[in-house]
Amino acid sequence: SAIQLLLDFVNFLFYIFQLKVIAIDEQLRVIYEDNVHFDKDLPEFKTQGGVYIHSDRLTVTSPVLMWVKALDMILEKMKSSGFNFSQVRALSGAGQQHGSVYWKKGSIQILKNASSELPLHQSLKGCFSVSDSPIWMDSSTGSQCRALEKAVGGAQHLASVTGSRAYERFTGNQIAKIYSQNPEVYKQTERISLVSSFAASLFLGTYAPIDYSDGSGMNLLQVWKKAWSKPCLDACAPGLEERLGCPVPSHSVL
Repeated sequence: SAIQLLLDFVNFLFYIFQLKVIAIDEQLRVIYEDNVHFDKDLPEFKTQGGVYIHSDRLTVTSPVLMWVKALDMILEKMKSSGFNFSQVRALSGAGQQHGSVYWKKGSIQILKNASSELPLHQSLKGCFSVSDSPIWMDSSTGSQCRALEKAVGGAQHLASVTGSRAYERFTGNQIAKIYSQNPEVYKQTERISLVSSFAASLFLGTYAPIDYSDGSGMNLLQVWKKAWSKPCLDACAPGLEERLGCPVPSHSVL
């Protein structure tokens, strides 16, 4: 039929409590929709609302392998339902802002050579130097925020450079906390992704760049120049630029 000849577009949404997929055809009709609810469908991770709230009530994280396993599950559900992947013209996606994923040294090779015979969560289980990713609900980085503002000449100056004063959830401050508390873990990290670029990386089989829009929620991007701010990077951790890669326009096709 004519409908079967239409090309499909698939969108993956990495929310805090679920992974959702929506596929549309060229006439913008929804042809497939499903989700994996983290607490309900992946009880082995023991999350509440998709997160761990730590004993200090300030630290809030999500297990990165839970996100990977959710993607395995949702792709399996699509396959079981008879979804025709050969018709897909493009993938898009979105991820909760500010959250960060830390790839261990050597992970790029595992990502590139991941076998279709194994679920991704099994292939990648040794790839993350930080197993529980800090997310936007985290408010444990007050001292790092103060240090960043001080290093660049105050909250107002930081806002004029990065678009915002220092906030606890912003990724630069989370990276600074990891570096200060676990320098060895940071040293073992070859790439830091946001949730959105992490999700894209799973499909690309290589590290996806951070885009300007999501990157502007890190306290690290010089928003007018659309480039990383060296003073902000240096205030958070050494060797950070090489771990972030070059930011790209948000409409980039990867």
